[in-house]
Amino acid sequence: MPGRQGGQAGRQEIGMGMQAIRVESAGDPRLDAYVRLTDRQLRSRLEPEKSVLIAESRLVVEVALDAGLRPLSFLVDDARLESCADLIERAGCVAYVLPHDQMERLTGFNVNRGLLCAMRRPRPQTVGQALSGARRVAVLEDLVDVTNVGAVFRSAAALGADAVLLSPRCADPLGRRAVRVSMGTVFKVPWARVDPDAWPTGVVEDLGRHGFSCLAMALEEGAVPIDDQSVACAERVALFFGCEGYGLARETLDAVGRSVIIPMSHGVDSLNVAASSAVAFWELFARGRR
Repeated sequence: MPGRQGGQAGRQEIGMGMQAIRVESAGDPRLDAYVRLTDRQLRSRLEPEKSVLIAESRLVVEVALDAGLRPLSFLVDDARLESCADLIERAGCVAYVLPHDQMERLTGFNVNRGLLCAMRRPRPQTVGQALSGARRVAVLEDLVDVTNVGAVFRSAAALGADAVLLSPRCADPLGRRAVRVSMGTVFKVPWARVDPDAWPTGVVEDLGRHGFSCLAMALEEGAVPIDDQSVACAERVALFFGCEGYGLARETLDAVGRSVIIPMSHGVDSLNVAASSAVAFWELFARGRR
């Protein structure tokens, strides 16, 4: 269990009674959450109150703490301990400290900056909770690449999306890599996963009842450019993005009923979903708020 403290050996105080426990090897079982457990293992569906996520780098940990997530323990490079002492003190939990050479061997060292934090996963929101007060919504269908999910969240946060809805099979935004790529914005933007029995028709109807104009990002016959005036004038917009391989499913396209495209040059027909979402968010979410 992350945060469970071992014996007294190797323990030191780091300000205001916070504890640092020096660990000689990444093979220590107390580091399982950081080194050996997969995202699936960290996420307990049977006991969601015990589910854990891993936040990497000081910036991401700070964003998570600001959002109210509960820290369980830290894993810190001994060369970074002093500079991270204030953050560990703020969190109020134990820090396991690895020698620099051991920490360097961990995958992702160059991006975690020698600091990781195991945190309790936040309680999931309902679709209604995520949509409360929202006017600009991104809806993601079956994105399987957690990097793309993280990148979409980062663009959503930066460019004015108020909420994100996920299809039942969309990749987990709280997976380790998604959290890292998003720079912690998965903790800032309200999001919810749609129930399987409500996807896709039910959620489209629900959005319509809330006054949203639903638009599919798709190369469909009759699709209009995203800067078309008829699109820009909508008071509330829900943009649907499909998976990386084949885009939005036919059932989803039929339920949404209207498609938009980004005008392209040089014979290019589409962009990666992370890139296209950023362009769409700028055009339909951000520009109108400036």
